[in-house]
Amino acid sequence: MKVLLIGSGGREHALAWKIAQSPLLDALYAAPGNPGIADHATLVELNVEDHAAVIAFAKEKAIDFVVIGPEAPLVAGLADDLRAAGIATFGPSKAAAQLEGSKGFTKDLCARYDIPTGAYQRFKSAEPAKDYVRAQGAPIVVKADGLAAGKGVTVAMTEAEALAAIDDCFDGAFGAAGAEVVVEAFLDGEEASFFCLSDGKTALALATAQDHKRVGDGDTGPNTGGMGAYSPAPVMTATMVERTMKEIIEPTISGMAKDGNPFSGVFFAGLMITAKGPELIEYNVRFGDPECQVLMMRLKSDLLPILYATATGTLDRVDAEWRDEAALTVVLASKGYPGAYDKNTPIAHIPEASEEAKVFHAGTALKDDRLVATGGRVLNVTALGKTVTEAQAHAYALADRVEWENGFCRRDIGWQAVAREKA
Repeated sequence: MKVLLIGSGGREHALAWKIAQSPLLDALYAAPGNPGIADHATLVELNVEDHAAVIAFAKEKAIDFVVIGPEAPLVAGLADDLRAAGIATFGPSKAAAQLEGSKGFTKDLCARYDIPTGAYQRFKSAEPAKDYVRAQGAPIVVKADGLAAGKGVTVAMTEAEALAAIDDCFDGAFGAAGAEVVVEAFLDGEEASFFCLSDGKTALALATAQDHKRVGDGDTGPNTGGMGAYSPAPVMTATMVERTMKEIIEPTISGMAKDGNPFSGVFFAGLMITAKGPELIEYNVRFGDPECQVLMMRLKSDLLPILYATATGTLDRVDAEWRDEAALTVVLASKGYPGAYDKNTPIAHIPEASEEAKVFHAGTALKDDRLVATGGRVLNVTALGKTVTEAQAHAYALADRVEWENGFCRRDIGWQAVAREKA
């Protein structure tokens, strides 16, 4: 099978690494890819916003299957155009991708199909949103409706913080993503991420993870795209997984189909485990980043036929087998992130991978044959262990061997699970 992978981040490096292990694979291309992905795939300079160019390349190379990694091309309808050209594609349609592309769309779906989530209102201007905040009080959550690279959400612990977040959205801090705002109830509990594949009718539960959004130790400071993650999430017991499937995932699949937007791809459900059980915070319509890195480390099965079955409506014929070990990833980011940071800073050394540990590239490039950091989140140091505590020790030991002066990381990824294991 000839495969084209769309994307250039740590998630795509993890997918490329796993797809490259498949005996079904004849050739793997990645557009645009990164220097880490280049170890597993032929990199292609394609403008993925130019759908006609992607289709032309796929036809020229006789690509059998396209895997779309990031959310932006999905929300832009790349999967629709590829499928219309007769190319099997992993990823939801533009209409179904609204589950991530519009927070309001998802909240309305939850209201229609009784999917547990926080109470909410949608607003197209600042003053009514502020009136709602004043009426509800804090803590409260303010979200830019559209895609904001994981940074359009403010969990406001005070009314003043919520009002400022509303101003940020409508003043253009998140561009078009903030043209509409969703204000919703603060859910108290423990967060977890749940991943599940759907081909529009069948659901295949994958695994659980927990990520750390805030930039600083102790979950302090501003939100980021994610500073680390681990899998499995201990809070997601077998009972909680069963309830999530029954109360959240299955009604979403049937509701989307009923509304004429059948969902094919991966559900990444951001959950809050409250006293009432699992409640949906938000949906993403692609693998998480950095959650994908820990999932791929734990997946024993061949990934390629699972993704292909999802894309071709045959998900009922495959299964996913997981390693018992825990996996943990630590994000190395550029100093200053999520604010301003220097670009093209040199990375002197990345340690060799082993079966138990690997460094995935996220925001890197080659400049004059030197590896440099080009993004905010740059490397994902990922390791396995018998417990989260052991996986954490392995990951930090590997991270400390990376030679990059402009890099920093949190030192407490997995702290909740580690505390549980010590209890």
